[in-house]
Amino acid sequence: MTITITELAELRLRTFIRGIPDHTPSRGVRLAVKDGGCNGYEYDIKIANAPKPDDEVVESGNLKVFIDPKSAPLLEGIVVDYIDSLLESGFKFTNPNATDTCGCGKSFQTAGDCSPAGVPCS
Repeated sequence: MTITITELAELRLRTFIRGIPDHTPSRGVRLAVKDGGCNGYEYDIKIANAPKPDDEVVESGNLKVFIDPKSAPLLEGIVVDYIDSLLESGFKFTNPNATDTCGCGKSFQTAGDCSPAGVPCS
C-alpha cells in the first residue's frame, strides 16, 4: 500500500500522539474512510494505541499509520498534508481515487458503481 504523509503532516500527527499520557511504542494514527460527508465518503483520522489484527500498517518516517482492509482501496496513493495559513489550517487530503470532492476537501466520491455504503472500489 502506498500513502504519503508530508513532513509537516507527520510532525503535527506525532505532536498529537506525544501529547497523550502513557505513550506506548505501538501507538499510531488510524486513517480510514467512512460513509458520510456531502459526497458519500469522508476521511477519518484518529490516534490509535495499536493496530487491529487485520489492519495494514504503513510507516511514514517515525509515524505508524493503521489502515483497515475496507478503507485501503479507497486510500491507495493518497497524500496527506497539513496546511497552516492565515485563511485555513488543518489536514489536506489529495486522493487519486476521488472523482469529486466537496469544497472543504474532507469528503469525496469515487467513479464506477461504488456506493456510499463503505464498499471499496475494485
